[in-house]
Amino acid sequence: MNSIIKVALAQISPVWLDKKATLEKILSTLEEAVREQAELVVFGEGLLPGYPFWLALMDGASWNKKEVKELHRHYALNAVCIEKGDLDAVCAFAKAKHISIYLGVIERPEDRGGHSLYASMVYIDQKGVIQSVHRKLQPTYDERLTWSPGDGNGLVTHQLKDFTVSGLNCWENWMPLARAAMYAQGTNLHVACWPGSDHNTKDITRFIAREGRCYVLSVSSTMFKEDFPEGTPYLEELLKNAPAVLTNGGSAIAGPDGEWIVAPQVGKEELIYATLDFNKVLEERQNFDPVGHYSRPDVTQLQVNRERQSTVKFING
Repeated sequence: MNSIIKVALAQISPVWLDKKATLEKILSTLEEAVREQAELVVFGEGLLPGYPFWLALMDGASWNKKEVKELHRHYALNAVCIEKGDLDAVCAFAKAKHISIYLGVIERPEDRGGHSLYASMVYIDQKGVIQSVHRKLQPTYDERLTWSPGDGNGLVTHQLKDFTVSGLNCWENWMPLARAAMYAQGTNLHVACWPGSDHNTKDITRFIAREGRCYVLSVSSTMFKEDFPEGTPYLEELLKNAPAVLTNGGSAIAGPDGEWIVAPQVGKEELIYATLDFNKVLEERQNFDPVGHYSRPDVTQLQVNRERQSTVKFING
């Protein structure tokens, strides 16, 4: 049955800016997905430990504002350092239960000095091994005040049963060349992770599915005003400025014909399941394949730099 896969979209909220508690919630969610026999579980953008909502709620662009700097520090302290083992428990779970996971994290990587933050999409395979860490190429709008731009190192695909799986963060899914890089590697099960809300997912999900003749899983988080935990720095000011709904979910699944399998789901935390058949991909590729029979590489080609970027290269000797 390698042509059939059961997937789960984890539309949940973080325990906002609390790495330890959010990790516990992720593991609990994974337990529930395994009980339903999911083989691939996907989570929203930056779920661990959460999206930087304070930038919009507290005048985040103000230069040297004390509150914003302190919230950034708190964010950094709760960000994920993969090199220090912050995802070891998730990897161990994937290995023990033989499942694959796409997890959106805020990463504070040592290979870039250990201080700047990146919105990263981590793929963990069924052996519990981290196979890719894709750092968001271009943070969107006010995200640039707290997230750093990534590189092409994570523009890779992964084999899972008969499927070739890819992933992009949020508005990267609107970047035609980023999509083309995934199509060229044969993706037929694409994961688009979002911080949340159906205004992000209602159009692009079906468009990518139809353009790429692939399954698309758009997975989003939720965040409601009551989800801000006690003990959050400047909680009173955040609550004063926050709307009742910050992100309403909007997770959805489209098939390779561009039609909904699951239309955007809004308003609550839930696990969303679907069983996908690889054979549907081959049926839809009959009339269109963006990098196969319906391409002209003699006319247009894309060059992708997948080198992990660094400001320094040490030469031994």
